[in-house]
Amino acid sequence: MKVLVTGAAGFIGFHLSRRLLAEGFQVVGLDNLNAYYSVALKKDRLALLQEQDHFRFAPVSLDDQPALETLFQEHDFDTVVNLAAQAGVRYSLTNPKEYIDSNLVGFANLLECCRHAAIRHLVFASSSSVYGLNTTLPFSVHHNVDHPISLYAASKKSNELMAHCYSYLYGLPCTGLRFFTVYGPWGRPDMALFLFTEKILQGQPIKVFNNGRMKRDFTYIDDIVEGVSLVMQRIPGTNPAWDGADPDPSSSPAPYKLYNIGNNNSVQLEYFIQVLEENLGKQAVKEYHPLQPGDVPNTFADIDDLTRDVNFEPKIKIEQGIPAFIDWYKTYYSV
Repeated sequence: MKVLVTGAAGFIGFHLSRRLLAEGFQVVGLDNLNAYYSVALKKDRLALLQEQDHFRFAPVSLDDQPALETLFQEHDFDTVVNLAAQAGVRYSLTNPKEYIDSNLVGFANLLECCRHAAIRHLVFASSSSVYGLNTTLPFSVHHNVDHPISLYAASKKSNELMAHCYSYLYGLPCTGLRFFTVYGPWGRPDMALFLFTEKILQGQPIKVFNNGRMKRDFTYIDDIVEGVSLVMQRIPGTNPAWDGADPDPSSSPAPYKLYNIGNNNSVQLEYFIQVLEENLGKQAVKEYHPLQPGDVPNTFADIDDLTRDVNFEPKIKIEQGIPAFIDWYKTYYSV
């Protein structure tokens, strides 16, 4: 099987590509290597992938429709996994156009290519941020999510709606995955664990938002990749019980499905920092700040559907995952 992984030089895309290559897949990795965070880190991830015989790199941006169409003409893809996106909630407050170009225009281009190439299965990344103003925990894919509070979240909800239209109109099988706070080795420098580790080791203060009352469903990268791999193998069917008078947001009369993919465990940010301090052997200097615009105070993934359908079972707790990240960080940066 030949798989297109978009965002292959990104955090999740890199790990998924390595997993697929190890399992014998042919992988074409698309990435535009944008400068949202360290391009050097992305290139180092990419270099490891390029050591593999069955990996090909495509330096293409999703918003470049002609280049994307050419890529689909050159390769006979069986499955497409879309992990390319402009990430970050806070960055979307000041750089909205980046999200329109990549997450909306780019995703529309990808859907068109998948449609015309008769792709067998499109798996695409959504986000826990789509839950927005929802307060019922744990967050369920059966809940309504019509009140996002950042443009990033709105773009991810839009991706879900766009994919559903293509699934309904053209029979394109689509599965959306709402990721919950992914962390681990080779992680993103703009994420809390990376930022906290860097600041603590340098003796600089860390910013603790919502005055320390933040809770997150931290999900280790290996669990995420396992879940994506399992979902790739399960092409969604139609839901014959779907009722337009009581519509279920997670399924459809079209071949379309949404899942949460998280650790199914909400962790207090203060405890997360405590585990980090214990493993670094160094105390953090904390600066407490109010909740930032676009942020939600709590996330907690209901993963019952994913467990039922593909036997997904997250295994890595933060007490294991944080030390693994620290080991990588110290090695990579020669600390």
